Amino acid sequence: MSRVCVITGASQGIGRAAAIRMAAEPDISHLILVARNGEGLEETKRMIGATKAKVESIAMDLSDLDAIPELVKGIHERHGSIDLLLNIAGYAEPKSLLDTTDENIRTTYAVNVFSMLAMIREAVRYMRGRPGKILNVASTAATTSRPGWIAYASSKAAVVSLSQTLADELAGTGIKVYVVSPGRCATELRQKLAPEEDPNTIMQPSQVAEVIASLLRGGENTLDGQNIIVRQQS
Repeated sequence: MSRVCVITGASQGIGRAAAIRMAAEPDISHLILVARNGEGLEETKRMIGATKAKVESIAMDLSDLDAIPELVKGIHERHGSIDLLLNIAGYAEPKSLLDTTDENIRTTYAVNVFSMLAMIREAVRYMRGRPGKILNVASTAATTSRPGWIAYASSKAAVVSLSQTLADELAGTGIKVYVVSPGRCATELRQKLAPEEDPNTIMQPSQVAEVIASLLRGGENTLDGQNIIVRQQS
């Protein structure tokens, strides 16, 4: 069986690592990479290199919620199915409570929550009735105190909650829903937010991607609906 895999946030970080890793899975026939940064997507395609999977990149701003139905419909029309949806696109701009603006809250939730839910809603229209998997990336910030990260942390808590709710709501449709919460990870965003940190001392995106790939392989597991914490092993 061949599978069509859609990955958001694939222009850098965990999304890029997941794209590279999923391209190596033998049953992936088509890999659709979505992100705002078109140049980053092309770099991801270059890093994937030769693969039997056909790789397509789509540059768009996922906070444009009105564009998501046509995006997903187009993917389904071109490829005939959507079997795997990886929601990895994310946004963070840490601010203290009194410095957090309405715009900061709107942007954070638009990318981290609203676009994810819209992607899932539209994809499920085509995924129902056949085996499929949805994987959402949250953060350990969802369940631990992160002063100065109020918008980001609360948005990731929403990701955990919606993932667990959807796992139950979609039970019986053939669709499994997973949520992965990475700890500190050496992404481009992390480097921007913590420039003093040595990225070699923390978890690498490829380590998270390996966990993601293991969850999405064919066959059954009992981890759907659980908040799967991924941390650097000492």
